[in-house]
Amino acid sequence: MKWTVGASNHGCWLGSYEHDKRVVFERTVKEGSVVFDLGANVGFYTLLASVLVGDRGKVVAFEPVPSNLRYLKSHLQMNRITNVTVVEAAVSDRNGECRFDEGPSNSMGYISVRGHLRTKVVTLDTLVSSGELPPPTTMKIDVEGAELGVLRGAAATLAAHRPTLFLATHGKDLHRQCCDFLQSLEYQLEPISGAVLDQTDEILAYAKT
Repeated sequence: MKWTVGASNHGCWLGSYEHDKRVVFERTVKEGSVVFDLGANVGFYTLLASVLVGDRGKVVAFEPVPSNLRYLKSHLQMNRITNVTVVEAAVSDRNGECRFDEGPSNSMGYISVRGHLRTKVVTLDTLVSSGELPPPTTMKIDVEGAELGVLRGAAATLAAHRPTLFLATHGKDLHRQCCDFLQSLEYQLEPISGAVLDQTDEILAYAKT
C-alpha cells in the first residue's frame, strides 16, 4: 500500500503500529466480510481491511475530522481502492450534530461540549436498520472515550448480527462499563495484548457459541 509519510504514526508505514492488534485483526477478518472502522483516522485499518475483505467485501470508514478525512481519502485514491465507503461523521448513541475537540494530535480527537468543531453524529442502529449500510461482521472501535455511546447506539445491531469487535477503551470506569454492556449482550471478551481483561485497554469481543 502507498502511504503518506507524516500522515500519522510512522509505525503505520514501517509495519510496527499496533502490531499485536493488527495480527489478530488479520486473522479475524475474512474475504467477503463487512468491516466498520470507527475512528478511521487517516486509514491504517481501513486500508488493511480493504485488502482482507477483497472484492466481495466492504469497508465503511467513519471519521469526523476534516484533516484526517483529507489523508484518508488521499490514501484510498492513491491505492485505487473501490470497496471502501467513507462516512464523514462521529458515531454515538444519537443522531444529529455534536461538538468535537480535535485533541493534541490527529489521532486523539473526541466528542466534547467544549470542542470548536461541529460535526454530524450518527448511530449504527439507524444506518443498519434503514438499509443505508449492510450489517457488519467486524467492527474496529477506537473513538477516544465515546465507545460506550457507540455500543449503546449499536445495541440492536450487536444483538441481531453479532459482529466481532476490536474495542479500544479509554479509562478504567469506561472500560468496566463497556465490558458490562457487552457481557449483557452475551459477548465473550478477551484482552488483545495478553494482559488480564481488567488491565488492558484493547479488547476482542465475539459472540458466545
